This record gives sequence, structure tokens and C-alpha cells, in this order.
Amino acid sequence: MGFSILKIINLDGRFGYYMAFSLHFWLAFVYYKLVMDQYENDLLSVANSLALSINEKDLHAANSGLCKASCIRFALVKLLRMSGYDAGLCTSKWQGSDKVPGGDHEYIDVVPYNDTGGTERVIIDIDFRSHFEIARAVDSYDRILNSLPVIYVGSFAKLKQYLQVMVEAARSSLKQNSMPLPPWRSLAYLQAKWQSPYQRKIDSAEQNCNTTAPADHKKCAGHLKRLHSLLLSEIEVERALKPYNRDNRRVKTERRRYLSFH
Repeated sequence: MGFSILKIINLDGRFGYYMAFSLHFWLAFVYYKLVMDQYENDLLSVANSLALSINEKDLHAANSGLCKASCIRFALVKLLRMSGYDAGLCTSKWQGSDKVPGGDHEYIDVVPYNDTGGTERVIIDIDFRSHFEIARAVDSYDRILNSLPVIYVGSFAKLKQYLQVMVEAARSSLKQNSMPLPPWRSLAYLQAKWQSPYQRKIDSAEQNCNTTAPADHKKCAGHLKRLHSLLLSEIEVERALKPYNRDNRRVKTERRRYLSFH
């Protein structure tokens, strides 16, 4: 399977046709799941399970200002490190240019060490779908958006292929409403989130945090409930798409684990 996602979705180049639009992007995501290696697949399962185990009482202030769900990411980093993974919270920042607005982004990475001593960071983004939300999306785009993983786990190289697919899908959706692609949904802007220079921390204490304001903490609790709801829905969808006996065991296990913590 030595070909890129874009070659799969560009079989005839007719993004404007509804069926081709849906089918080609669906094939792209099938391809992505097929090329996940065993380490990434296992890490995805672990990350999803650990995220479901996080309770509101586990959330602590991670920033002196607005938290922006940093407390959830730090809680997940802590659990991953307790599970034996070299996980850290990364904060990237980049300067704006004529075409790309400046900004910052926060995500988790895991550094696996192989036998040869080489390393390639594995990216974990707990709010993956939000990066691709657009105004007045057509129905087919919404279905594609909802088919994305709730939590992204994978290398940056594979992430770039995902970004290329979603930028083209967003451009096609917006074009149907005679709308341009906004700069914050451009490929350059999206890549900057994970490709820009970053600072890596492994403990929320390194942030010299102040106590989270009650209103801000309530927002984080809301983020956590939404994350749990999306993950459980994703598990249900996977159960419907896989043989019942094999996947039903996973769904029951995840639900028991989730209920045991809440």
C-alpha cells in the first residue's frame, strides 16, 4: 500500500459530486486506520480507556489564566506516565505571517524508544474534530467530520495526511456555499499547531499554577463530560461496524471501567 491518501481520494478528481465527495474521503479514513502500526493502535486503546477513567476530581489548575482543558491533558499525561509511557504536555507557538495567523496549541506527545535508539514522537490530541469545524458545512462534510477519531493518536507524518484530506474536504464544502477557506483552516495554519517549536512539560506543578476559578473549572468539567460522551458514542459506532461478539466485549469492558470511576 505504497500510495498516499490524496491519491486515493483523487481517483477522478470530482470533489463537487456528492457521492464521490463522500466515498473518496471515507476511503481516506479507512486507509488511515489500515496503516496504523501496532504500537499506535495499542496506545490509542490505552489513551481512550484512560481518558474515560478521568473524573472531575482529578482536574487541577494547569494555567494561571484560562485553563482551556489543560487540566484534562495533564490528568491524561499523569495516567499515561503511570502506565509506563514517556508522555508530556507540549505547548507550541508560532508567529503570524501574511497568510498564516499566529497562535498557540496544546497537545500530548509520547516518545517511544526502539531497539536502534531512534525516536519518533506520537501525537495525542484529545479534541481532534474541533480543528476542522467550519460554518455552514454541507451534510456530507459533517458526516466526514464525525467519522474522525475523537482522540487522534499517531505520528506527525500520518497527521499531515489527515490534515491534507480535511483541508480539501473543507474547501469543497465551503465552495458549495460560495465561501472561501478561512486562514485558520488552511493547511499551513493547521500544520503549525503540531510542527512549530514547543515546550514540553510532564507535571502541572511546573506551570506554577494558581487555583482555577470556579467558572473556569466548570467549563473544564463540561469539556470532560463532552469528551466522555463522544468516546462512548465512538465505541458504540465501532461495535456496530465490527463482528458483535468480539467488539461487544470491548464495549462492555469500557462501560464497566467508565462506571467504576463515576
